[in-house]
Amino acid sequence: MKTICALLWVLAASIPAGAQSLYFPPTTGNAWETLSPAALNWCPAQIDSLYAFLETNDTKAFILLKNGKIVLEKYFGSHTQNSPWMWASAGKTITSFMVGIAQQEGRLSISDPTSDYLGRGWTACTPAQEANITIRHQLTMTSGLDDQVPDHYCTLDTCLRFKAAAGTRWAYHNGPYTLLDSVLERATGMTLNTYTTQKLKNPTGMTGAFFSVGYNNVFFSTARSMARFGLLMLNKGNWNGTQVMTDTAYFNAMVTPSQSLNRAYGYLWWLNGHSPYMLPGTQLLFNGFLSSNAPADMFVAMGKDGQFLNVVPSQNLVWIRMGNAPDGLPVPASMNNKIWQYVRNLECRTTGLRDPDPELVQLYPNPSGDWLYIGSDRPISKIRFSNVQGQVLKSEKGEGNAFPISLRGLPKGLLFISAEFDDGRIWTGKVLIE
Repeated sequence: MKTICALLWVLAASIPAGAQSLYFPPTTGNAWETLSPAALNWCPAQIDSLYAFLETNDTKAFILLKNGKIVLEKYFGSHTQNSPWMWASAGKTITSFMVGIAQQEGRLSISDPTSDYLGRGWTACTPAQEANITIRHQLTMTSGLDDQVPDHYCTLDTCLRFKAAAGTRWAYHNGPYTLLDSVLERATGMTLNTYTTQKLKNPTGMTGAFFSVGYNNVFFSTARSMARFGLLMLNKGNWNGTQVMTDTAYFNAMVTPSQSLNRAYGYLWWLNGHSPYMLPGTQLLFNGFLSSNAPADMFVAMGKDGQFLNVVPSQNLVWIRMGNAPDGLPVPASMNNKIWQYVRNLECRTTGLRDPDPELVQLYPNPSGDWLYIGSDRPISKIRFSNVQGQVLKSEKGEGNAFPISLRGLPKGLLFISAEFDDGRIWTGKVLIE
């Protein structure tokens, strides 16, 4: 519950997506408008603390965008604005995006069996087992192939062994993912780099390329190119009026839970705000959110050694980090969460005599659908929903400082919500149910 409360407090400082139009840098040249940290009430001391943490942990580059403009940009050591660096597994999200482009062009469907593109015998499974594996299973890490083979990066048929029926088991397995690149090449008739250049890099001004590293295809680019991709994702596949991805259903599926086995995973994107979740190398389910310090609507590309691309639609916020990491994890989620702790503390704290409002309540998301998250700095004893005529439509006991509440059964439209505290004081607000 404290986790939800912390997330809601972060959202309180945000500007809702769409409240300000996004800036997009030109597709050529190095021009990129900036926004002063002081304009956001961010303290120099807090920024210094963030940079000190990043430097201590062998960071090469860090960029933070607000409304598309650069607020923070820092390079460490000999790394510069023009230095390329690997995306590692964060580059999986480019492959995911390109699969969506190929589908919108009618070159493939993610429901197609992978064998349609790689031919029969691309695995060591029986023909029937192999025929059940689709492109969607590759996108969602649910191929059912055994990730416990000696080298889970291996893409040879002898390494791709049956473990479970496709769609019934989630496991972070690089081999089946990497073969998506071959699927794209067979479907489009182009190399991965050519197709990516034509459909993604040219419209957005991104630079960089995929290079073969062992069994893997690893994307290398500058930090600003990674930030450009984050800005494209923030604007739902639209770059400054050009709709690069027109398949809205696919885009939405990329950044929402793709299956019930690991709700923190979309189409090769990691998702916050969904529980329970799994991590690579284990079949354990963890309760809570992937990143306790980040907003609930954050989605993130994560790669080995701490390659991070974080996107937060509710705040029009993107930040990226490139570099090395001491833990060596394939998906260092804990490091990303630690950086979020510094990011959420950037705002200057007031030092006046007036205490923070003890009755402040935050609602997320608003407008809402089936669920609403409610958070406060003190326990809530009761929640009520009323219509504009004052009729109470729903009344429930509170569950501490922060908790989710179902909106199912309530009418769509504007409702009033009241939160009652243990001392009898009442806070009132509004929620829009869509």
